[in-house]
Amino acid sequence: MKRPILPLALALALGIGTSNAQSLPASAGVSQNLAALGAFPLDPATLPAPSVRNGHDIFTAFREGLADPQCDADATNPRWRKHFAHAPARLGNIEDDALPLFGYVVDQLRAAHLPTEFALIPFVESGYRPGARNPSGPTGLWQFIGSTARNHRIPMENGYDGRLSAVDSTQAAVRYLKSLHGMFGGDWRLAVMGYNAGEYRILQSLRRAGMNAQNARPAELPGLSPITYAYVEKLHALACVLEQAEQNPDRMATLDRPVPILKSHTLPANTSLGSWATRNALDPAHIARLNPAVSGTRAGVRVLAPVHAGSGQQESSTAIYATATTTAAAAPTRVTASTSSSARSARRHTVRSGESAWSIARRYGIPLKALLSRNNLDAKAALKPGMVLSFEESGS
Repeated sequence: MKRPILPLALALALGIGTSNAQSLPASAGVSQNLAALGAFPLDPATLPAPSVRNGHDIFTAFREGLADPQCDADATNPRWRKHFAHAPARLGNIEDDALPLFGYVVDQLRAAHLPTEFALIPFVESGYRPGARNPSGPTGLWQFIGSTARNHRIPMENGYDGRLSAVDSTQAAVRYLKSLHGMFGGDWRLAVMGYNAGEYRILQSLRRAGMNAQNARPAELPGLSPITYAYVEKLHALACVLEQAEQNPDRMATLDRPVPILKSHTLPANTSLGSWATRNALDPAHIARLNPAVSGTRAGVRVLAPVHAGSGQQESSTAIYATATTTAAAAPTRVTASTSSSARSARRHTVRSGESAWSIARRYGIPLKALLSRNNLDAKAALKPGMVLSFEESGS
């Protein structure tokens, strides 16, 4: 009978096979090394945070954070749907920074317990481009004007415009939106109207109409600019465009890729952005594109970069993508000679409000095309609550 082989890590921890193992008292050596083994980070909570996530996870976090999870066709304008029809393609383009930036903004809003409709504001304002500049003055991802930026503590100094910082501007925008959201009774529509026109104009309009935040009808508020009314329509249209993207398997497939998780880092003193990026095995051009506010060597500036930059655990963005792609391609298909129809079980699912074919397929881990084909559904078919879908789920 063969003796069981100890895992390598345990063997090393116990000192088995080492040159000085004979010189230590057995009980002391085992107890000391077992104590060291107990310090290994076996608890998932102690392991390093992941540096990438699937694009579908970003999309799911956005959808789960919406105050209005279903498209309101009556509140949208075909003009704005057409205008923002490119948004899913932007998110699906691997050469575009829109998806990782969108994920960063969604993360900040979810952490602040705010509706993720607000994550659509940079699409309207800047097309999710941190370096966007408007000739009339608004600048950056959130298109703050100078006075509003200063009022919300965005640093603006000689040689540094914090409006061009995705970190500084997003943190300021989240603080402002949280204030507006509370001021207007948790109505995200009033909050974004306040973001566009200023909170005092919205408050004056409410008083003039004899409304309050609880009974307000935003589209009927008097005395506001057409741009302010259209602002809500634009966000509704964008939400609808993204919801409809769930019904397009090819579009959703473009999100099925590893995406770097971005976070704020402090640039060390006397260090340029380019040299910091190189030191952390990052593409300097990509990091510069994410941080147009940074030039020269400004100590204490916050920069946006993949989560493990500067921690000694950072991989290059090229390596991250290559590893994830190779892993996915090399993973063995779990269909063997022993896998037959008996190893699969027929299942049914009753559609609930807000669900789509994509979200149902993801929930059960089945291909979207297989679910649609099994139920004779077109990729653009809209699911209605109460519909019963059938599918086959792999056995364990």
